[in-house]
Amino acid sequence: MSPVVDRRLLDAVRQIAAAAAARILRVYHSAFDVAHKADESPLTEADLASHRIIVEGLRALTPAVPVLSEESADVDFATRVGWTRYWLVDPLDGTKDFVKRNGEFTVNIALIDRHAPVLGVVAVPVTGVCYAAGRGLGARRYDADGMSELRVRTPAAKPWRIAASRSHADRRTEAFIRNLGPSERVSIGSSLKFCLLAEGGIDIYPRFGPTCEWDTAAAQCVVEQAGGRVTDLGLEPLRCNTGESFLNPYFLAFGDAAVNWREFLPDEARRPGPEP
Repeated sequence: MSPVVDRRLLDAVRQIAAAAAARILRVYHSAFDVAHKADESPLTEADLASHRIIVEGLRALTPAVPVLSEESADVDFATRVGWTRYWLVDPLDGTKDFVKRNGEFTVNIALIDRHAPVLGVVAVPVTGVCYAAGRGLGARRYDADGMSELRVRTPAAKPWRIAASRSHADRRTEAFIRNLGPSERVSIGSSLKFCLLAEGGIDIYPRFGPTCEWDTAAAQCVVEQAGGRVTDLGLEPLRCNTGESFLNPYFLAFGDAAVNWREFLPDEARRPGPEP
C-alpha cells in the first residue's frame, strides 16, 4: 500500500486549487468564447488559465513529480509507464456545465502513487466549497462555515438515493435504476456526484459511459477516504496509468459495501461499448 500523505502537502494543493478556481470565476463572469477539441468537447479560456495555474503551482511545490493534465495529455505511455508517482489534473471538470452557467463544475487535482489516487482535491469555484482527502488523513469539506469531516452513509437506506448525470443520461443507467426498485434520483454535474456520495447525500453513483482518469481520480480519493469505494463492475478499485488509454472502465461508486450493488446491473451494462 502507498504511504500516507502529509497534511502540509494537502493544504498546499488546496491553495493551488483555490487560485485556479478564482481565475475560472473571472472568466465565468465574463463574455467568454467557446472552442472545441477534436472530439467536439468544449474548451474555454477558463480551462487553459486553470491548467497553467495548477501546473505551475505543482511544479513549484514538487519539482521532481511529473504533472499530467487533461490539457497536456500528450505524454505517451512509454514515458508514463516509468512514473510511480505523478499529479493528475482536470483543470475544469464539467466544461459543458460551465458553458451552461449552472455552477456545477469543479477543479480536480489528484496525486497518483502506484496507480492509486492517494491525495485528492475537488474545488467548486461558484460556491467556494473544497473537498480534500489524503491517505491516512481522511476526507474533509471546507466552506465559509469552516471544516467538517466527511463520511459516507452507512448503512444505506431505502429508498436508495442514486446520482444520475444531467449531461449523460443513457439506457444502461435507466435500467440500473429500474432494477434498484424504489429510489430517489439526484441529478448533478461533474465530480460533484462523488462529493455528494462522500458527504452521505447519496448511496450509489453508477457510470456506464466514457470517462477519463482525470475526471475521477481526485474525487475517487475523496470517496475512498470517506469510507466509500469506486470500483469497476468486478468491484476492483479504479486504477490509473495502466495502459495507453486514459479511459476508465464502467464503474460504480458507493458508500455501503455491505449492499451487493452488482446484483442490480442490467445485462447491457456488462457489455462495454456503445449503447445497443
